[in-house]
Amino acid sequence: MSINNETIIYAVLGGLIPALFWLWFWLREDKKRPEPRGLLFLSFVAGMVMVPIVIPIQRFFSPNLQNITLLTIFLWALIEEVFKFGASYWAALRRKAMDEPIDPMIYLITTALGFAALENTLFLMNSLSSGFLWESVITGNMRFIGATLLHTIASGIVGLFMALSFYKSRMVKKISLFAGLVIAILLHTFFNFFIMNTVTSGVFLIFSAVWMITILLILFFEKVKNIRNIRR
Repeated sequence: MSINNETIIYAVLGGLIPALFWLWFWLREDKKRPEPRGLLFLSFVAGMVMVPIVIPIQRFFSPNLQNITLLTIFLWALIEEVFKFGASYWAALRRKAMDEPIDPMIYLITTALGFAALENTLFLMNSLSSGFLWESVITGNMRFIGATLLHTIASGIVGLFMALSFYKSRMVKKISLFAGLVIAILLHTFFNFFIMNTVTSGVFLIFSAVWMITILLILFFEKVKNIRNIRR
């Protein structure tokens, strides 16, 4: 199957629907004081824009895709997490609307889901254009379970560390942000490494671990909503 309008439509729907589902889920967690829709939309689009920027940079640092090492996977994760944060910072994190601890988690997760939506679309388009319909269905399901969640929890962790230091000093905020990025990059690295080097029977365990981390992130999300400024 060549790339035609039908292929594009199926790929876009397969990439967008899972990301929008998760976006709806996380935004429901912040329904008491929802963020401006314009900034949420901008954050989502900013995440999508990062994909065509990140891919050439990743290929520049790793031109030989036949010899993928742990260092290669680490660089890929580093580039993705830094650029996702940069996109979120440009779109929302630097603005006045970010006025409570839960906000960085919301904006970073929104940006991550925009990134995942376009990344998933490109994966599906590649499979569909090659004529592998069943492979595309499997790819879509696997990325819904694993990759989309991975982007969500990685950026969510960065947002969590920012949230926990929201009312702290500037130095503490910087240290906390750095720690969050390091953990997100390492999590991203090890997930990709084990996915690429694990037989089929072990993939279930990896995805189970991702789901467990997601549940923990949801629990922390509830904790962050109760953070108050003790100086007031």
